[in-house]
Amino acid sequence: MTLVSNDPIWWPSINSYRIASYFVVAASAGVMYDWVLTFGHEVELIWRQHWSLMTGLYLSARYLGIIYAIIGLLIYVPTISLTDAVSILHRSQSFPSNQLHYHIGVSHIVYVTSNSMITVVNAILGVIMIARLHAMYQRRMMLIFLSAILLSVTIASGVTITIITMHMSEEEFVLSGTYQCYVNFGDNTNLSYSIYWMFITAWEVLALCLAIWIAVKHFRELQRPSPGWIIGDCFTALTKSHLVYFVSFVAVSCFNFGYLSPTISAIYPGLTQIFLLVQLFVLGPRLILSVREYHAKRVANSDAVSGMTSISFQERVHVSTSSSV
Repeated sequence: MTLVSNDPIWWPSINSYRIASYFVVAASAGVMYDWVLTFGHEVELIWRQHWSLMTGLYLSARYLGIIYAIIGLLIYVPTISLTDAVSILHRSQSFPSNQLHYHIGVSHIVYVTSNSMITVVNAILGVIMIARLHAMYQRRMMLIFLSAILLSVTIASGVTITIITMHMSEEEFVLSGTYQCYVNFGDNTNLSYSIYWMFITAWEVLALCLAIWIAVKHFRELQRPSPGWIIGDCFTALTKSHLVYFVSFVAVSCFNFGYLSPTISAIYPGLTQIFLLVQLFVLGPRLILSVREYHAKRVANSDAVSGMTSISFQERVHVSTSSSV
């Protein structure tokens, strides 16, 4: 049943959508811009290198993010027309009702798909974290332990999201000439949603603690200057990228837990989307790209030193060939 209303009581809801749309479009454009900015490095360090599991994980996280960003732009840009389109707005408490509602995008399928993409990318980033921690610890038992934890968290998160979507009920509203689709998630949504983010937060905190612990341990054990600096630089690169990613995740978690508050501002959903897209689709892929950039610089510096040593050796022994450069 479609509800048609021009009642001014709905204007705060419409205004919230418009404000949030500015942030969502900015976040989506930012993801696209970051892809264009790093595409040259991606071709050199990802596409032209030997393909591995990390290659597949990087491409999955990066291009799922681009698809997610395109969906956001198609839905929110007012000059783009979509058949049977309805507005999107993430959770808001500004509606004249005690029930929890969403403005969802184009259809129920798009909403479920977008949330599934978030869950999948979180799992992908979890696998990337396991690979980084395994490289730092070099222990088979640590790999098994982290894999078991991530599998449990992913299954629990997937089940929670499934339960939430199974209890959704939809209703079409025409508010002051704007077509919007409201979805009621029922009474237990806050609890399910908080449980979902508690699982993800617990995993990220565990990964950060393990990374910091092994990094500090290695820094303390460094005795010999030559190999020590190499190991130290490697752990510094891993730890820095991990800390930047975790800070973004903390911001996303705080915003999502903030949805439990009975009063939130109109810009709240938009800010949540910005931090979410940056964390998952910008900083997430950079967890792999930053390591490969560091490795490429080390190889380049090593080749330069080897070349200088070779030239110096040739000058000392007076050896010259037509093939030397």
